[in-house]
Amino acid sequence: MDYLPIFLDVRARPCLVVGGGSVAARKLALLRRAGASAVVVAPTLVDELQALAGEVELRQRPFMDSDLDGMTLVIAATDDAAVNAQVAALAKVRGLPVNVVDTPTLCSFIMPAVVDRSPVIAAVSSSGRAPVLTRLLRARLETLIPTAYGRLAELVGGVRGRVRERISDPIARRRFWEDTLQGPVAELALSGQQERAQQLLQRLLERVGPSAGVGEVYLVGAGPGDPDLLTFRALRLLQQADVVIYDRLVAPEILDLVRREAQRIDAGKRASQHTLPQEDINALLVRLAREGKRVLRLKGGDPFMFGRGGEEIATLAAQGIPFQVVPGVTAASGCAAYAGIPLTHRDHAQLCVFVTGHLKDGSVDLPWPQLVALGGTLVVYMGLGALTAICDALIAHGRDATTPAAAIAQGTTLRQRVVIATLADLAHRAQDLDGPALIIVGGVVGLHEALAWFAPQAPDASA
Repeated sequence: MDYLPIFLDVRARPCLVVGGGSVAARKLALLRRAGASAVVVAPTLVDELQALAGEVELRQRPFMDSDLDGMTLVIAATDDAAVNAQVAALAKVRGLPVNVVDTPTLCSFIMPAVVDRSPVIAAVSSSGRAPVLTRLLRARLETLIPTAYGRLAELVGGVRGRVRERISDPIARRRFWEDTLQGPVAELALSGQQERAQQLLQRLLERVGPSAGVGEVYLVGAGPGDPDLLTFRALRLLQQADVVIYDRLVAPEILDLVRREAQRIDAGKRASQHTLPQEDINALLVRLAREGKRVLRLKGGDPFMFGRGGEEIATLAAQGIPFQVVPGVTAASGCAAYAGIPLTHRDHAQLCVFVTGHLKDGSVDLPWPQLVALGGTLVVYMGLGALTAICDALIAHGRDATTPAAAIAQGTTLRQRVVIATLADLAHRAQDLDGPALIIVGGVVGLHEALAWFAPQAPDASA
């Protein structure tokens, strides 16, 4: 983050606006809306500001250092760059938060676009880089957040203390609020039926217990990497989980979507190198659920496609732990699509076979004769570490050495790399690839050049 997003209480506190034009007037209006005791200083004042004489302290003269005395924050909104720079420098010497309109480099804080549903307030910022985009985002949020959300917040705030007294367990308390704010109580409040909403909330509170009881496990597919490929259901569960246990194949951008207060546990799951053995993961899921927690097991791709998801839910079922499974876009379909390689094609492949290049004992012991005899498209998961052995075995058992082949690393992300070669030289040409990778062998790989559409531009790490 370029800035720490905070909400500042300026009620009845002195705040200075330097400038007398229409921009200064707009900033003044925001401060007054937040209850600030605002002061304006400028040699000339537009009529809009002049009309506020008696309501706002107006100092119609050039800015002076002493204008900063006793102020809580400062906004410089003049059309004179030298004056704005002077205000910013003097404010920073005093340790005062300062905003210089349209000059982010001089700001210690920025003014976001605001969606006001008091007491609910949503603020949107582009760190001063794209104010028009910020306004467009605010307009979109205006349509998504009804004005009635303010009434709902008032209702919740009125009983928050009683809920805390009634429900001692913090997990159970959060769960109560999640259910309440997404159920009939919220619907009544949003439709203006405040009294009925309050009565229903009181009845729900009387029935609830002090603890969370038995929790639940969500087995969720994170997809191949691009967070936009997450399902709506996966995103919703990421935001309500108490604990998230994730694998190495889960992209950092997806972990950023996890509820900030949730505990995160890295299960590792690199090839032949696990931070937590599978048996320990199974036991951990059971233990956390019995503590009443909502546990989200996050796996790259789809949990039932070489993800050992079946083993984990078998343990949960045997222990009587409630669970649900959320499928994800598997790496084969996601990475192939982003590389412009259709897995099947009428002219090239009428079948597609998925195999794993990493078995339990660490060896690659696949039914090579059958795989070669089937033809079509062969997709190898987790095969990068054994790529030479895989290519050599396919050729040794009759697959043509000139068969098109591809290795796709970190597919669907801005770090995606695609190596196209023949079966004979793929291992050599892909030797510098790193990270999660998928291997595709078959005539469909030859379509990559014509069908490739995704050209990622990874951000400069030094920027």
